[in-house]
Amino acid sequence: MTEQTIEKIFSLEEIDYARFWGTNDKLLDFVRVLFPKIKLIVRGEMLKAIGSEEDINWFEGKFEAMKVYYDKFGRINENAIMQIVESQGSSPEAETNDEILVHGRDGLLIKARTPNQQRLVDAVKKNDMVFAIGPAGTGKTYTAVALAVRALKNKEIRRIILTRPAVEAGENLGFLPGDLRDKLDPYLQPLYDALRDMIPQQKLLSYWEDNTIEIAPLAFMRGRTLDNAFVILDEAQNATASQLKMFLTRMGRNAKFVITGDVTQIDLPRHQSSGLVQATQLLRDIEGISVIQLDNSDVIRHRLVTRIIRAYERQENESSEQ
Repeated sequence: MTEQTIEKIFSLEEIDYARFWGTNDKLLDFVRVLFPKIKLIVRGEMLKAIGSEEDINWFEGKFEAMKVYYDKFGRINENAIMQIVESQGSSPEAETNDEILVHGRDGLLIKARTPNQQRLVDAVKKNDMVFAIGPAGTGKTYTAVALAVRALKNKEIRRIILTRPAVEAGENLGFLPGDLRDKLDPYLQPLYDALRDMIPQQKLLSYWEDNTIEIAPLAFMRGRTLDNAFVILDEAQNATASQLKMFLTRMGRNAKFVITGDVTQIDLPRHQSSGLVQATQLLRDIEGISVIQLDNSDVIRHRLVTRIIRAYERQENESSEQ
């Protein structure tokens, strides 16, 4: 017996059509691919879904979760839609709260988007030094930059200092062309990208010029005391034990330190061990220091990034069992 086909209408009255579906209805086409058994027709402020009752009911739950996500974050993308469709029950962001970290450019509302990102936000509130450890795409650096920008806007600190090991096997910046900013640009691009999301271009340029926001290689931290600053050390897995000890002891009065890294992507020479691994083991039980672990569930890049990470983890697990 053939299952009866039904139609259901969903209202789009409270949704910015272009922002929700994207340019040339790109996200609508993506949703159609994810729900191949349902025919979706958009007419003005209406979405008509045609299919079996079972398929329509399943689609309704997922579509409502998409609308909730859009209402909460002011935008939606393929990765968020994929997480909603693949999740059991509520959307991945259900456990986070509605706290806006930064009002970014073009109306972008920057918030914690996963439970572990929210734990990172809470940890920075309660502790002056926080380690954020996790694989690529988990938002650890982006969230840290958002917290730094918020602290600056709220006048909790006077400056933001961004640093990272400049090259994998020693900071040989002298061999690169250009001034210090030019030499560092390739290594600090993720931090630049985050800042451009959060601060208007002209304001950002003025912050560069008066050193309110400072970019410096890790080697240049030696001998300094960092007061009234929000300091982020990115890619800390590529700092040696001595480099990381030097950095951590730069902390001055009214300072917040966030150290981010991925211990699965250590690029140091074989004879050198990562200072990040040692530091998290030595310091995790000290009052005022917190270690937050992010994982695959926090990946908010393209949906394939999560699958790539899982594939490599499976290979590593199989190799260790042999």
